[in-house]
Amino acid sequence: MSSEKRTEYAEDRTDWAEDRTIMANERTFNSWMGLGLGAVGVAVALKAVFGDFDPTWAAKLAASLFLAIAIAIYWIAQRQAHATHERLSSRAAEPVPARHFRRLSAGLTLATLATGGILWAL
Repeated sequence: MSSEKRTEYAEDRTDWAEDRTIMANERTFNSWMGLGLGAVGVAVALKAVFGDFDPTWAAKLAASLFLAIAIAIYWIAQRQAHATHERLSSRAAEPVPARHFRRLSAGLTLATLATGGILWAL
């Protein structure tokens, strides 16, 4: 096998590896979003379990801490996914545009804040 052909194969493998890394970055971002939503689930469960807890503000405060953690997770994940996305170039894969990471994080933040508002109103 010629040196040029080996170099071409090596470049192809590098290109494919970059595409796999882009897809892994998207899966990792999705996993972080799931972790954030899990924290929201814990907040709702705390309210359900400690609904009759006295003082009620203590249970609501504990639930709010989990909601704040969820929001932090959304934005840390967004920042990391965006940074990785910007460093890579796709070849055959069609990556999600970087702005979608921000939009999803913003949407989940709004939903989490609304959940917090409902928990405090109950």
